[in-house]
Amino acid sequence: MSTLSIPDARALATDAMTAAGHTPAEAAIIADHLIDCELRGLSFGGLARAVSIAERADGPRSPMRTVAETPVSATIDGGDQVGYLVAARALDVALEKARAHGIAVVGARNTWYTGMFSYYLERAAEAGFAGMIAGSGPAAVAPHGGTEGRFGTNPIAFGFPAEPAPVIWDIGTSSVMYGEVVLKSRLGEELRPGQAFDAAGAPTVDPKAALEGAFTVWGGHKGSGLAMVVQLLGMLSGAAADPPGLSDCGFFVLLLNPGMLTDAGDYRKRVTEFADSLRATRPAEGGDAVRVPFDRSAACRAETLRRGTIEVPERIVHALREISHA
Repeated sequence: MSTLSIPDARALATDAMTAAGHTPAEAAIIADHLIDCELRGLSFGGLARAVSIAERADGPRSPMRTVAETPVSATIDGGDQVGYLVAARALDVALEKARAHGIAVVGARNTWYTGMFSYYLERAAEAGFAGMIAGSGPAAVAPHGGTEGRFGTNPIAFGFPAEPAPVIWDIGTSSVMYGEVVLKSRLGEELRPGQAFDAAGAPTVDPKAALEGAFTVWGGHKGSGLAMVVQLLGMLSGAAADPPGLSDCGFFVLLLNPGMLTDAGDYRKRVTEFADSLRATRPAEGGDAVRVPFDRSAACRAETLRRGTIEVPERIVHALREISHA
């Protein structure tokens, strides 16, 4: 492992993204997202993802454009640009409309790799909005009882304003996320049993075989149903049900001003009090204190910022340096 200062890690990500064909401003947007993943201990979505972006970024890109719009909604064609940029644009549009009208629904299609949905919902919740984001993708996950891919890894997230930090629940509906499998493949590590099938439908712990086969769904038949719903929400943007390769992911964001339904300040206060009551729940015997979703991420980020460094696999650092100097 290599120990990098946070500024050095950010510079490495920014340089690699610039070398991969992004403008300095675009590279900074992508790097900020990737570094936030590293700060929160989600390394598969951090600098390792920058390598994957560079590998995929060779194809032609078109400018993002709005293809449908009303005062409270919009649909964005991402022009096959990376999702970190497209989702950021979609969120900006949603925030603008929600500020003006109290509610906004924005979809985006023709994009890929949109990153952590909690990254976007944190911004929305800090601006006072409750929200939901769902994202569809290529068929990499088998429905419950099957061994062939039909869903994307299909993350879904909800965010609510609270103090001192928002309450955010952000999950993938597969038993293992695509970035985790790719990183394990790069590092020569195995998956856990029960997470994947190979192309013939046999269980496998080999990440390379899993990438040719399918991942298992999270949560049995209930998780499979949720994955189906997320796929359908992503398709509201016009994204394909089963796009070829890593392409045409769907992104769906809904923002709501709580003041449309209740007193916004009182709602924030009640969310905060409710979250505190969850944390105060008597833990099971021998168990840890009860946490609220996003508590771990926020605490990890604060500790990493205090420490000022992150640990990154040598192979990833070497690959990014090669990309930057190519």
